[in-house]
Parts: sequence; structure tokens; C-alpha cells
Amino acid sequence: MSLSTDINLTPNERAAQAGEYVLGLLEGADRVAFEQQLEGDAELAAAVESWRRHFAGIDATATPLAPSPALWGRIEAELATLTENAAPARAATTAQRKAAPSAGSRLSAWWNSLFIWRGAAFAGALAAILLAIGLNGALDRARRQPVMVAVLLTEASVAAAVVNTFADGRVEMVPLQAIHVPEGKALEIWTLWDRAVGPRSVGLIERARATSLRLDQLPLGKDQLFEITLEPATGSPTGRPTGPIVAKGTTAQAL
Repeated sequence: MSLSTDINLTPNERAAQAGEYVLGLLEGADRVAFEQQLEGDAELAAAVESWRRHFAGIDATATPLAPSPALWGRIEAELATLTENAAPARAATTAQRKAAPSAGSRLSAWWNSLFIWRGAAFAGALAAILLAIGLNGALDRARRQPVMVAVLLTEASVAAAVVNTFADGRVEMVPLQAIHVPEGKALEIWTLWDRAVGPRSVGLIERARATSLRLDQLPLGKDQLFEITLEPATGSPTGRPTGPIVAKGTTAQAL
């Protein structure tokens, strides 16, 4: 959404734009222009703060991941082995120095010191272990970082849920607020990528909760529509949305 025509935006569009800013979806000149406008627009600043409170719920859904106890055990075992191997070499080097203190230059003694090379190997192994830990952590963070998001808004432009798409193909919906579901009803999640094909159901839940969506055999791309409707407890009887729309939104690239 370009900010050059902000004077023509409706209140709902301005609220959606504030949500895009909080999610980091505004880029380049659009982001700069938005931040300049934000400095003198109290209503827009309030909308940004409201979005931040809504999205705070997403952080609460993240499960803390601790390193495996086995990983630390392997590191300790590796360090112990390297230390044991280095001890005999250090003793041998000390004995050689006592037996022949004047043999060769100091540089030659250093160059031929087995202890020095053992120490270098020890340092290299330790660096490799730390690098492996860092890479594992980076890969895990990348796996949990969504590549696309869709913020699902109610008619009042309130964020009701967010759909996260991950690089490994996983898609999940996380509610951002409580959604009332009458008895005998359920929330059905739909996606629409081509109006000629029509919407497809990708999830059915009895209440607002985080859930994985079924998009294994369906296309998924930018500006793809997701929406939640209120349907019978067993799902729509027609295979198409029949009940009122609770919230909807389109996907955008995550930064």
C-alpha cells in the first residue's frame, strides 16, 4: 500500500497500514514516509500502539527451546579427551627442554613443539564446537521465523488472528483475541488464491486456538486471502463459506 495517497485512505485502510508497519511489512520509502507521518499524527500513533498490544500475544505463543542435555555432555567429553591427549605431550616437551636446553633456536623448538600443535588442535576443536552450536541456533531461529504473514481483521479493523507461513511449508493460525463461538457452531478457516477456483477449507476448530492449517496440496503465495467464518460444528455443508465472516486478511512477505 503506497503512502503517497494517504489523504484518500479510509480509517480501516489507515489501521491496516499501521498493522503492516508493526509487522515490519512496510519497506523503503513507504516506511520512511509512514514514520514521518507518525511523528505528527496522534491517531495514527494510537493505532500503532494498539497493534503492538495485539501482536504481543504472538510472542506468548513461542515455546522456549533449550539446548539438549546430550549436547553439553558431548562438549564436555570432547574437551576432556583433548585435555588428556595434550597432557602427555606437554610433559614430553618439558622433559626435552630440561635434557637439551641449548639444542636449536627457540623458534625451532617452538615450531617442533608437539604441545603447541596439540594446543592449536584443541583451540580449533573448541571453535568448531562453538560454531556448530551457533549454527544450530541460527537454523532453529530461521525455522521458527515466518516468511509470510496474514493479519486477519474483523469488520471493525481489530486484529483477530494471524496466519504464519514458514519456509519448510508449515502454516499455522494463531488467535490474537477471544472469539465467541455459539453452541453447535465452529470456526472454519478458508483460503482463496484464485476466484475461478473458489475458497478452500484448510481448518476447522471448535474454539479460538492456535492450529496448523492443511495446505499441503494447495498453492500459497503473496496477497493470498485467508478468512474465518462461523459454520456448523461439522463444517460447511456445501464446501464453501456459508456463515458470517469473523475476520479476513491477505498474506504479505515478512521481513
